[in-house]
Amino acid sequence: MTMNTSMISASVTMGQLQRKMDTISHNLANSNTTGFKRREATFSDLLFQQVHTQPNAQNEVGRLTPNGIRVGSGAKIAETALRLEQGPFINTDRELDFAITDKNHFFRIQTMENGNPVERLSRDGTFYFSENPGNPNQLTIVTSNGDFVLDQNGDRITLPLNFQSISLNEEGQLLVTLTDGTVENIGEFGLTRVLKPQLLDSIGDQLYRLPNFAALGLAAGDVLEAAAVNGRVSQGTLEGSNVDLGNEMNELMMAQRHYQFNSRAISMADDMAGLVNGLRR
Repeated sequence: MTMNTSMISASVTMGQLQRKMDTISHNLANSNTTGFKRREATFSDLLFQQVHTQPNAQNEVGRLTPNGIRVGSGAKIAETALRLEQGPFINTDRELDFAITDKNHFFRIQTMENGNPVERLSRDGTFYFSENPGNPNQLTIVTSNGDFVLDQNGDRITLPLNFQSISLNEEGQLLVTLTDGTVENIGEFGLTRVLKPQLLDSIGDQLYRLPNFAALGLAAGDVLEAAAVNGRVSQGTLEGSNVDLGNEMNELMMAQRHYQFNSRAISMADDMAGLVNGLRR
């Protein structure tokens, strides 16, 4: 029983270690992705059982094993936490590159799902111009996937076709200079501060989905709050990934060693079972 238990414990832990290595691999693969936020896997023990060994025939003296051995069932990943530490700033001097300089803050992005507009969050400030589908005389600001960037009121940011440049002033307002030299205020980026970032669900392309507040027994205000742009966005700059390659490689090597250790434990238990079977013959 003990040998079988040890094999189960090791095999369960190996499966969870594989998940941790998958998380690390995902971090490493996105080490150069703009606005990427790494994830960190943490472990917890599974349930254990207390095994009561048989006492000596006459008394407890001479027992070879202690009474009540606790045998664990392995370990599992308790949480794959989203880490929002600030990434390095990369100067690009491109007028549609923006970096959020305060953690836990996100751009508001509008995507289409099943034909319906839904709001998502992102830290990737690589934006572009696209024709406004509702007005051919206007442009909109979109992400690299064509999703609309929203302003502080939750509306799409639009600007006239006849513009020369776009800039972000110290108050956080987006200003466009038209061909006739006039300056027009087109609003502010919609920023959201996430109070409980572990509730965000990553859906790819540096986008995060908001949770179902009602299902969690929460109100929107318990998780999100509107934030002013003033001092929190830098133009001509992008935020790099917050992945530390050295730390991730160290974590990967440690996970591989733990995996090998548990694999060896299975081999040893199998060898011991073979010896016992040989004695019975």
